[in-house]
Amino acid sequence: MKRTLIAPALALAALGTAQAAQAQQSCVAPADVTDMVTYVVPLAFDAAMQTCDAQYQADGFMKSDGDAFADRFRAKQDAAWPGAYKLGKQFMAKRAEKEGEEGNGNEADIVGLIDQMPEEQVRPFFDGIIQQMIASEIKTDTCGDIERGLGLLAPLPVENTSMLVTFILEMSGVKDPQICSN
Repeated sequence: MKRTLIAPALALAALGTAQAAQAQQSCVAPADVTDMVTYVVPLAFDAAMQTCDAQYQADGFMKSDGDAFADRFRAKQDAAWPGAYKLGKQFMAKRAEKEGEEGNGNEADIVGLIDQMPEEQVRPFFDGIIQQMIASEIKTDTCGDIERGLGLLAPLPVENTSMLVTFILEMSGVKDPQICSN
């Protein structure tokens, strides 16, 4: 009698474990999001300066204090790289999967190439793509908002800024990527 109960119980436990693992893989760790924020802030700052330089006043935050703000994050980029890299790979793999479902394969080729490269060789490629993507999304009518937002975050320590942004993303219910609950 005990044997007949053990097999189904083990099967259910295995199924539950597999489902939990699958659910975990479909979301991203908050720590990786925080690392990504820390890593990307200097790239976003540079993208904003590239797009909005003519919009910013010489005595405004971006031109007077912005470099110092971004440099605080640059000093933390090396420590944040592993989490940012992990999240970047997850994001690209998800995009490749979606592209595959749509009949395209370009993203999957890039993911395959990245998987074969040493992590540190990926980093300059990653930086260029991220900065270009951010710059392409910035509209000149939002330059003032960017300056105001970064000016509000500037007094906070880097870690608090990154964790605050992660918290806001979690609370706002961002679905792509979905952030795992703690």
